[in-house]
Amino acid sequence: MAVRRLFIANRGEIAVRILRTAKLLGLQTVLGVSEADRGTLAAEMADRTVVLGPAPASQSYLRAPLVVHAALATGCDALHPGYGFLSEKPELSRLCEEEGITFIGPKAETIESLGDKLRGRAFARACGVATVPGTDSIGTIDEAKNAARALGFPVVMKASAGGGGKGMFKASSNAVLEESFERASRESEAAFGDGRLYMERYIERARHVEVQIVGDGQGKVVHFGERDCTVQRRYQKLLEEAPATALTAPVRERLHAGAVKLTSSASYRGAGTVEFLYDVDRDDIYFIEVNSRIQVEHPVTEAVTGRDLIALQISAAAGDGIGVTQRQVSVTGHAIECRINAEDPRNNFAPSPGRITVWAPPVGAGLRLDTHARQGYLVPPFYDSMIGKLIAHGKDRKEALTRLLDAIRNFGIEGPKTTLPLAAFIVSSADFQSNRITTHWLEERALSAFAASN
Repeated sequence: MAVRRLFIANRGEIAVRILRTAKLLGLQTVLGVSEADRGTLAAEMADRTVVLGPAPASQSYLRAPLVVHAALATGCDALHPGYGFLSEKPELSRLCEEEGITFIGPKAETIESLGDKLRGRAFARACGVATVPGTDSIGTIDEAKNAARALGFPVVMKASAGGGGKGMFKASSNAVLEESFERASRESEAAFGDGRLYMERYIERARHVEVQIVGDGQGKVVHFGERDCTVQRRYQKLLEEAPATALTAPVRERLHAGAVKLTSSASYRGAGTVEFLYDVDRDDIYFIEVNSRIQVEHPVTEAVTGRDLIALQISAAAGDGIGVTQRQVSVTGHAIECRINAEDPRNNFAPSPGRITVWAPPVGAGLRLDTHARQGYLVPPFYDSMIGKLIAHGKDRKEALTRLLDAIRNFGIEGPKTTLPLAAFIVSSADFQSNRITTHWLEERALSAFAASN
């Protein structure tokens, strides 16, 4: 079914990103916004803007029936959820299907089977894809203690319905485990309305790697290489790059094969990311989860493959297939993305909303900036703090790093504090330059060194 009018159920830079591809495809666009986002760049770009409700996301962006009603009322035949908000809620996909709207993403049953972390782990094992040693659902602290004793400390508590690092806590002893269990359960219930937890063995030296896939919903899946998202703070990614140069060739092949097997077995439709932990000491990989949406870091994959992943999402959802074979996908050069958050990294990453008084992005070869910000933009306090993503592409990792560091240092922003100074520190560090990092590197080594620097 051809898509003619697209409803974008999101905000910020991803709304701008979707709108740009939609316009290239000749689609009419309708943007759903909160009261706080009426005057944004995305609102200006859309052919029509509809106010969903007040600024709090719970009263606007997170109301699935309202979002679908707005799409119907404006004559939209398709809906793109972006990332975050309702993008991985099966309710939205199901409502769209019931109302005859093409959902730009997987079917509801796919999201349910893969989006729930416990069900996703079980599905992966059934497909022969290794998972991190762990448990099924844990309901009491006594069950948690018994599981930790069997796995061996340290362990990680995780939210079954979780994502983005919410509901995740490390425990290295029974005393810490009790506190971690309660905190993880409370945070999971607050963030996802689901307090179920499970436990995994804590891998001391790990890297976070993931595979970008696109499926046609009929069992055909093509991968677009892998990304390395190892630089993290509290399980939140700060920098991402493609390809993952730290992997050995055999591991990379198993990574791709496992991601394709798992998602093709699920008849996956649209873009998705299959996430893994790479155990540096064992030279082995373990499945973590599937993110059934477009990822924040998708631009690095687009940079090295030359493919428009948003366009591929729309094509797959419309029933037009992927339009590319695995042999036609190749990786050229290296790309690195730096997230720009309106936070103060020298003040425990405190949110820094406010008006941007100077906005002077760098320009140069191999640079891309995905953003909704501009000079005069008022960064609101209601949503995620990310205001942009700076991407550098080069013939190899060294050139990409050089271009990114130069671009960060020449990015003029005044008004809110941002994480750019920390990004410059990370990219210029000897550990990052030589790729000697793990998922714990930033918090265990780099942040204290950054705090001590000028």
